[in-house]
Amino acid sequence: MKTDHYTYRVTWSAEDGEHAGLCVEFPSLSWLAATPEAALAGIRKMVRDVVRDMKTSGEPIPAPLAEKRYSGAFRVRIPPHVHRSLALEAAEQGVSLNRLASAKLSS
Repeated sequence: MKTDHYTYRVTWSAEDGEHAGLCVEFPSLSWLAATPEAALAGIRKMVRDVVRDMKTSGEPIPAPLAEKRYSGAFRVRIPPHVHRSLALEAAEQGVSLNRLASAKLSS
């Protein structure tokens, strides 16, 4: 498993007064450092070590989000009055409810 395919982020932690390196696929891990570069290097090394330990112990390893396939479809439950309102809006615009929802989600 290539750990460089994971989704890494670096953000400022006001609480800690340092940069925090994060990995989306491993939300419980973080690495604090004085510079963004050091935070990124730290979290990447930590993920490599954790993945190696998971392999050794036979634990399932999260797939990188970048390698997952997405169908483009998902279900969302909404209250009936919201469904009605969106259906009305779609009809008034002359588009499908699906197209209206997609446009709203992407804006």
